Amino acid sequence: MLKIVSMAAFSPKSTPPYNVRSVSFPARSHPSLAKLEEKLIKISSWQVPTPLKAETVLGRLSSLGEIYKCIEDLLNLPVTQQALLQHQNEKLVDDMLDGLMRYLDICGKTRDAALLMKESIRELQSALRRSKAGGELSIQSNVNAYFSARKKMKKEVAKSLASLKHADNIFEGSLLLSPSDHLLSAIVRVLREASLITVSNLSSLLLFLSVPMLKPRRSKWYLVSKLVHKGVLACEGQQENLNELESVDAALADLVVPNSGKDFEARDIHSVQKRLETLHTSIEEIENELDSLFKHLIHARVSLLNILSQ
Repeated sequence: MLKIVSMAAFSPKSTPPYNVRSVSFPARSHPSLAKLEEKLIKISSWQVPTPLKAETVLGRLSSLGEIYKCIEDLLNLPVTQQALLQHQNEKLVDDMLDGLMRYLDICGKTRDAALLMKESIRELQSALRRSKAGGELSIQSNVNAYFSARKKMKKEVAKSLASLKHADNIFEGSLLLSPSDHLLSAIVRVLREASLITVSNLSSLLLFLSVPMLKPRRSKWYLVSKLVHKGVLACEGQQENLNELESVDAALADLVVPNSGKDFEARDIHSVQKRLETLHTSIEEIENELDSLFKHLIHARVSLLNILSQ
């Protein structure tokens, strides 16, 4: 028997990211099922690094796309379709469709929020290029717009995280199988495992995007004191302790530290621009991975609907 340890969704307050579950599969699996099992085993061994950076999130999204490509192949097999139709368990398929629809909704909303963030970053980059001295009056409105976009994204992320909390129990109690139903049992269990990993990896994405926002107050740039208090007003050599969003916050703080030299200001503007470009690239790559995952989820859902229509 082949054992697989699953990865459960984690919340900002949870410490280990995974709950351990044991799922058994037949020793002789169909190649498509075996391929999916192998990928799930690999992903279930991943740990969540601190800080959570874009590279980790991108890797998880890419792997999710591969998982749902395998699920699509599995659902298109005649033996899988026959097993699902033979038992005529509508709740099982309905649960699968509900889960896929929930993930599609989260992917779509997160992608839309990422587009707004990209636009805000571009506007801030443009304002910095136009500013000769980099004074706060010439760029403050654009910085405010940037933080406003962050705030909107955090609201959408909070809604999506709440939705994911209801998705980690998909398939629970949906099917009581006979011990002789080896194939269908394996199919259900591997799809349940894929659902748990989907919840966990989408949570990683959402938590990355909802990193605490260090916003300056309207009357004064208090961001500096906040960052100093939290120990994140870092020099270039300490940036490994920040993710891409926190790095931009720190750079914006450096930009408004009182100073008397224009060269220092120019250096700060360059630092902000560099980190904004890194963040822009990261969000664009996340957007692309979300597009790819969205397509795989659509294809898997269509495969399920085709089974129902038989």
